[in-house]
Amino acid sequence: MGRMADSATKAEFELSDFEVGNPKHARWSVELWNDGTGGEIPITERFLRYNLTADAGIERAGQLAMVDGRAVGFVLYSAYPGAPAAIHTDVAGWIEAIAVARAYQGQGIGRSLLGWAEERLAAVGKSGGRVVAGGGLRPFVPGPVADSAGEAFFLACGHGYAEQPYAWDTASSLGGYRPPALREVAAAARPGAPGQEAELVAFLAREFPGRWRWQAERFLEEGGRISDYMLLWTTEGVQGACRLTFEDSVSPVERFFPYGLPRPWGQLGSIGVSAHLRGQGMGLYLLDAGLRRLHDSGVNGCVIDWTTIVDFYAKCGFAPYRKWARLEKRIDG
Repeated sequence: MGRMADSATKAEFELSDFEVGNPKHARWSVELWNDGTGGEIPITERFLRYNLTADAGIERAGQLAMVDGRAVGFVLYSAYPGAPAAIHTDVAGWIEAIAVARAYQGQGIGRSLLGWAEERLAAVGKSGGRVVAGGGLRPFVPGPVADSAGEAFFLACGHGYAEQPYAWDTASSLGGYRPPALREVAAAARPGAPGQEAELVAFLAREFPGRWRWQAERFLEEGGRISDYMLLWTTEGVQGACRLTFEDSVSPVERFFPYGLPRPWGQLGSIGVSAHLRGQGMGLYLLDAGLRRLHDSGVNGCVIDWTTIVDFYAKCGFAPYRKWARLEKRIDG
């Protein structure tokens, strides 16, 4: 989220529609985000185009703050009022991105942009639901960077901490990857093969029917490689899945902000196994298989994003890389 403060002094600005398909608006928003965040979590136009892909049933809209014909801030929200019960049943929508140019911060622009988005979500989202700072089904960030001016901005605008107030990205260099001690398991992990897409989706529909299923279905519809998933097989069929991102994957790897890590970059997650197999070492076995695959493919700097189970990933040499605040606000319909 953009680094923003606020004050009683208001700049003379006007709001205009953010046109998702307008290349100029895309360029402006990338520039504003990168300036407003101080370059800490930069985005690219490829990143933005992927995140603004049209999805059935999802409303995405935004506003630009204009001063003398120049964009000085923007906000984007998304809502999924018809979402299946498994996808955050009480979420009215997400503030996917908001940023104000540093030269115009502290003048009420960010507060006006956020207020517009919250009013829209109160109208189109679920009555009495939560507006979440960050997140979304194609997330820019899980929330504002912890202990940042962005976190302070949302708190000043009436947001509070979620039940789990923080999440982390963890990272490691896989150049010298050393596998953890593993228990013997009656399973095999290998890359998905063409023709196994239905098995992957059926597993996710059964065990993780919300965000992870939705993202897998969109990924495959957009031409994503089934081999970007490691599948855990037992005599019962697919009982686990681990998604990998490479530099040539459909989903841009820069969405996980690997800057500062040695290239080539990679990412791991989501990862999960069937409920009845948990506690048997299957998860760590699948995690190791995914990391070995990334290592053997030449990946060095690797991110495991948006997690609260830092200790689990530490078993494979991963350490906290970035901390995110998870903020939300109740709105009336």
